[in-house]
Amino acid sequence: MAETVTIASWNINSVRARLEIVERFLAEEGPDILCLQETKVVNDTFPAGLFRQYGYNHQKLNGQPMHHGVAIVSKIPIREDDRLDWQANGEARHIGVRLDNGVRVENVYVPAGGEEPDRTINPKFGQKLDFIERMIEWSSSLSDKPTILTGDFNIAPLESDVWSHKQLINVVSHTQIEIDLLARLQASHDWVDLGRKFFPAPERLYTWWSYRARDWSESDRGRRLDHMWVSPGLADKAVSHRVVEPIRGWARPSDHVPIITEFSF
Repeated sequence: MAETVTIASWNINSVRARLEIVERFLAEEGPDILCLQETKVVNDTFPAGLFRQYGYNHQKLNGQPMHHGVAIVSKIPIREDDRLDWQANGEARHIGVRLDNGVRVENVYVPAGGEEPDRTINPKFGQKLDFIERMIEWSSSLSDKPTILTGDFNIAPLESDVWSHKQLINVVSHTQIEIDLLARLQASHDWVDLGRKFFPAPERLYTWWSYRARDWSESDRGRRLDHMWVSPGLADKAVSHRVVEPIRGWARPSDHVPIITEFSF
């Protein structure tokens, strides 16, 4: 008998600062599993109680003070608790779990990479590239393990993943070196990009809009920075995928919006 599981990913940009919209999202959408990035909270002060009120009794946290931080909260059992240091400096940017059906869920927050796409003058950009190189090494060794890789990748790979390819091709998140590196990551396990499986290019598909815009929806200068990829054998288990775009217009929003995939296992 098929089991339906919905998995959401959301860079919340401080979970405690956004409790109101988090609660509304849980009430209105209520995915079975929610992967959060940029929680910006230590594990002891993560708002675990709020999530338990909505049935998320299974929680795996990898937090740190003020910066970064990832978490997976779930209504269904999640096992194990991997924390891979792809940043190689202890930053809390990954947490992975296993579902009872054997599927792995890996939640990642890739570094933004700073402003200048040049590692010689901007060490943060070099850290981002090295982070993805370590992900490639990990991904290449997965073999036939059924895996869902999701989170804030901080790269918009396709021309149609940004509001203007021409204006952003030299802007961090859409530079050719990042695009090529992400393509290598995708090829390392033949990952299936569910966003583009359900919304083929050149269809508009954004998950992030800058706070700098006076009216984010009118200017619509978006980028697709948040992704959900699956091992090839899981591709046909995904029955729907969507971006919950209206949340960007809620009170005190994150600059990212959630993505949600429904699986039939």
